[in-house]
Amino acid sequence: MLDDLYFTNNWFGHNAEKIWNQLLPQIKPTKILEIGSYEGRSTCYLIEKNNWAEVCEIHCIDNWEGGFEEKKINDLQDKLIEERFDYNTKLTIDKVSSTINLVKHKGFSDHKLSWLLSNGYANYFDFVYIDGSHMASDVLLDAVLSFRLLKIGGYMGFDDYLWTNKNHEVRNPNLLPKIAIDAFTNIYCTKLNFCSSPNTQVYLQKVSD
Repeated sequence: MLDDLYFTNNWFGHNAEKIWNQLLPQIKPTKILEIGSYEGRSTCYLIEKNNWAEVCEIHCIDNWEGGFEEKKINDLQDKLIEERFDYNTKLTIDKVSSTINLVKHKGFSDHKLSWLLSNGYANYFDFVYIDGSHMASDVLLDAVLSFRLLKIGGYMGFDDYLWTNKNHEVRNPNLLPKIAIDAFTNIYCTKLNFCSSPNTQVYLQKVSD
């Protein structure tokens, strides 16, 4: 990762980077969809490590407002998050030799995923990474809509499979990603192959519609 990028956290994490170091050079995605981009750490990884295609298309969906479990400070903080995403991704794109077509979709993921489906992106993406809302209902909707956007043979990854909010005194499963990821994989089990991954994340390959 470039030294002059500016991030306030490392939610992308060691596990994801370790998996991507092995997975992405194998599948060589040229059309990527990322749900939940925040300051762009994972996006910059995708840009910087892309050495398999001269042209790569990356779509990022985020409202740049943070999740329900985060204390919202003010509108200025939201603006700074998006500004850091723009700064980090532009700087990384400027330093790579390949052509990166980065498309921002600012808004809630259900709206933006539906828009993509309505505008010719069904069965379009090689790789989808879901790392947006932690609410089970949101994660399940992201998964179902993204499945339609993913081409047969493409891969889908989920972050935060075992994520818990330590600030909650009562553990509400409906506020956790796991129950949604489990429901999705159970319902779509005949259309998916499971990939080896640490228990903090889940990776799947779409084998049929």
